[in-house]
Amino acid sequence: MTTPIRIGIVGMGGFAGWHHNTVAKLEERGQARLICTCDPAAAQFAQQQQDWKFNARGVSVFPDYRTMLAACGSQLDLLVVPTPIQLHAEMHRAGVELGLPVYLEKPPTLDYLELEEMIVRDRSARKSSFVGFNFIIEKPRLALKERILAGEFGAVRGATLVALWPRPADYFRRNSWAGRLMMDDRVVLDSCFGNANAHFVHNLLFWAGGPELYSWAQPAAVRAELYRAHAIEGADTFFVEADTTTGVNLRFALSHACTGASTHAETILCEKATLRYIVGQHAEIKWHDGRTERITLSDFDGLAENHLDYYRYLRGESARPATLLTDTRPFVALNDLAYVSSGRIASFPPALVTAVRDAKEQKDYVDVAGMQAAQENFLVRGTWPGAGGWGREPGAVVTVADLPRFRDTVRAMAGK
Repeated sequence: MTTPIRIGIVGMGGFAGWHHNTVAKLEERGQARLICTCDPAAAQFAQQQQDWKFNARGVSVFPDYRTMLAACGSQLDLLVVPTPIQLHAEMHRAGVELGLPVYLEKPPTLDYLELEEMIVRDRSARKSSFVGFNFIIEKPRLALKERILAGEFGAVRGATLVALWPRPADYFRRNSWAGRLMMDDRVVLDSCFGNANAHFVHNLLFWAGGPELYSWAQPAAVRAELYRAHAIEGADTFFVEADTTTGVNLRFALSHACTGASTHAETILCEKATLRYIVGQHAEIKWHDGRTERITLSDFDGLAENHLDYYRYLRGESARPATLLTDTRPFVALNDLAYVSSGRIASFPPALVTAVRDAKEQKDYVDVAGMQAAQENFLVRGTWPGAGGWGREPGAVVTVADLPRFRDTVRAMAGK
């Protein structure tokens, strides 16, 4: 493997732009070199290409990834795929068939069967693919999990994730697949749970995993209630509970149907202490004997650090990527079972939904009355919001044996 790592990036719009910015900075440090990129609307990114200094850097631009790989595949050490979710599998296949390691932006797919196909395909690659869940490689996170695995806090009994991430109406118009369940009979499932907050969902499964450091808890039973306040096909609010195969109870309460600042917190409930981890801020350990330990989290560029971590693996300097395709099985299964359990996406009662115009941003939001209280009641007390006036029946308890119902469930939700 060469130094710098020679890279091709599929796409220039959306999150691909973040990868371009990151690779440009890493190129200045001698860590990477962008060989090529592609986009069917490349002309629309003329200013970005100028800003990224493609001409000076000798970057070749193509109209699609197949043409790009045919022309430049032999020159690459790595293919980066930060494209729409439903395109990941075919692009991963194209890279692997050329013998290229693939950096897949999260989620790798949200179809459990497609994931298994990708895992099988990846076994033929000379280097394992990496899935870009940004926060697994944070050093404080790894150190804290090592302490959990060592038994310092006693057994893990449960964990919760809360996230209020306001998104305006135009967020769901950012591209053709935003807020969609399916497109052309391909599973999309763009949502706060499967996409925007997927990092944090994956993190919670990581905290509950063991006995190895890089391990994720497998859901055994799942129950969920899915809602929408925005005019979208999919869900913008998730209440999900899962019992893992090791007996840990996980609860997730996530929503885009809110206003104000984005907030989130990962909480791990142990026999001797409660751990709270807030990405970008701090971690706190509250011992049941009254002691408190606080850990300040320094600035962390998740995208750059994930690139560098994968480069180290490609050069043979580390044994594995932070998140392998096989490591995402619990996340994808949990996401799919949430849909199977919920059975339908309920619209919030109109009386609870308020349209809010942000004068500064000049953007339109929706706010659901009682959202924070509903999240707290669910996470702390296990009270489901559907039973508290949100106009739906409880979701069914489902297991991995119910996964074969997943596609039919999603098709029905999408009116297919």
